[in-house]
Amino acid sequence: MLQENKTAASVVAKFFIMGFPGLPPKYYSLMAVLLFCIYIAVITGNSLIVLLFVIERSLHKPMYIIMLSMSLSDIGFCTVALPKVISRYWFNDGYIAFYICLFQRQLIHYFGTLNSLIMMIMALDRYLAICHPLRYPVLMTNRTMRLLIGISWVTAMIAPTINTMQTVKLPFCGPNMIAHCFCDGVSMNQLACADATLTNLIAYIVAMFVLLLPFSLIILSYASILVSVLRIANAQGHMKAFSTCATQLTIIIIYYVPRFVVHSSSSIPNTQMNSSQKIALVMFYSLLPPLVNPFIYCIRIKEIRQFLLKWCVQRNRMSLKVNRLTISK
Repeated sequence: MLQENKTAASVVAKFFIMGFPGLPPKYYSLMAVLLFCIYIAVITGNSLIVLLFVIERSLHKPMYIIMLSMSLSDIGFCTVALPKVISRYWFNDGYIAFYICLFQRQLIHYFGTLNSLIMMIMALDRYLAICHPLRYPVLMTNRTMRLLIGISWVTAMIAPTINTMQTVKLPFCGPNMIAHCFCDGVSMNQLACADATLTNLIAYIVAMFVLLLPFSLIILSYASILVSVLRIANAQGHMKAFSTCATQLTIIIIYYVPRFVVHSSSSIPNTQMNSSQKIALVMFYSLLPPLVNPFIYCIRIKEIRQFLLKWCVQRNRMSLKVNRLTISK
């Protein structure tokens, strides 16, 4: 049976990435430019976070280790997901080899799982910092944080690998048009020349586990933070704690809630979406957090603002010195 499946799978050598099925051809160039600009913004913003962490020793703290890991994950996700769909709209080159598509699908779901685990660690870090401030330096050291992040990077591969192994068993012998902006599990399984109900069910269970477990722990952490903050008599303490968590919680909601809608739309009454709506929602929750995360962190976190200000002042001083030397010559 396995041999038959492998033979059937080899019939489809390439898939074609359709992107947004309902998009008129006259808007292809505009879509390509938009996605390209988003990609450049994501790479630039997140690379800035990585660069700041590398050159500024004062940022080598648990919270910034989380930010570094999130930035690397976001760079990885967008680098895997966007170039092919940009090529599809810019050069009308949407073809992707069968096993490259499988590899892209694996990494797409890997980085999605990794971000979920990182946000869970972020919530744990905020819980310890606000609810147990005196014990925080002992409980959450750089070594502990690096260990947690390292475990996340390794274990995040488990869920996508389970789903990919299920997809590899399916025969692909006919349709090759992927109605999505990248190769993902549902879109690939729909093209199988066999009943993929069991494969889709396993994928759904794995996805819900990956989403619900971290999300439940995140909600529990922030509920504990809320209770702890409300016990603080100082109004300034209220504002500082809420300010610390509000932005992170907003990004978490943007990340999780649309995912629940997409994964559960087929089983929840009155939530049916057509393919274009579903793809638009997927691209929204996939690209918005990587796009806004660096700018939010740079604006809201005091240490990063101070370092950027110091760096700008130093650059201006160096420019003035160079100008004076040039004039004197």
